[in-house]
Amino acid sequence: MINQKRRFFRIIIGGTIFVVALVAGFENSLLNLALYFIAYLIVGGDVVLRALRNIARLQVFDENFLMFIATVGAFLIGEYPEAVGVMLFYQIGELFQDYAVDKSRKSIAELMNIRPDYANVKRNGEIITVDPDDVLIGEEIVIRPGERIPLDGVVVEGSSMLDTSSLTGEAVPREVLAGRNILSGCINISGLLTARVTKEFGDSTVSKILDLVENATAKKSKSENFITKFARYYTPAVVILAVMLAFIPPFTFSEEPLTEWIFRALTFLVISCPCALVISVPLSFFGGIGGASRHGILVKGGNY
Repeated sequence: MINQKRRFFRIIIGGTIFVVALVAGFENSLLNLALYFIAYLIVGGDVVLRALRNIARLQVFDENFLMFIATVGAFLIGEYPEAVGVMLFYQIGELFQDYAVDKSRKSIAELMNIRPDYANVKRNGEIITVDPDDVLIGEEIVIRPGERIPLDGVVVEGSSMLDTSSLTGEAVPREVLAGRNILSGCINISGLLTARVTKEFGDSTVSKILDLVENATAKKSKSENFITKFARYYTPAVVILAVMLAFIPPFTFSEEPLTEWIFRALTFLVISCPCALVISVPLSFFGGIGGASRHGILVKGGNY
């Protein structure tokens, strides 16, 4: 959330300076350049730093590198608004992406709140509170009204209404009596229940759901795996083509100046940047999983 706020304020401040430079159109070119450069550093400073850091680590070809060389080139040929505009719109896109991811993470985290914190176990004639992991199959547990059922079991005594919405999405409470099965993660609404444990916590319903949610984003779809491999080869190919576009035509068959072809090569770099493709595909799956989680629906991963 802090990063989102910082990014938002940088967009507002940098965007304001950018608009002032565009509207004012100062006759002093140095003043114009200074305003654009300040706006550029505010909105795109982190991209430049990441690009330089990756270059130092010999991890050159990514969207940061493409945007860095494209915007620096735009400054060199005097197209200041284009340089700032690219960074500004990129940051706006990143802001929306962060917001979507944050909402999805919160939805998934809410679904994971079904984990019980304790279990009331009958041992040696008394009821003691222990961690659900420490309860054995066959032991009896007591679930008081308002408590979450810690482990799967069979009711041996008592009757009550259960809130099963966290597992099934069903809003209507379900009645349970002696002999009925109960699932961990449900909430006991009214009566006192005593149940015999039928599964250890690691094999219980709530534990399996939590494991599925925690590993949901790790199970990538074929589309996501393809995009990852695609970007690895696509980015260097784009850079090589841009270099060829900048220098081959003006020195062979074209009468147009070198600066014109460099501008076209830089434009080609910007529009060919794969960040939108690389980000949008996994973000779509992640957003879908998070949106479903908000409604209590679990999707085990993008491949499902």
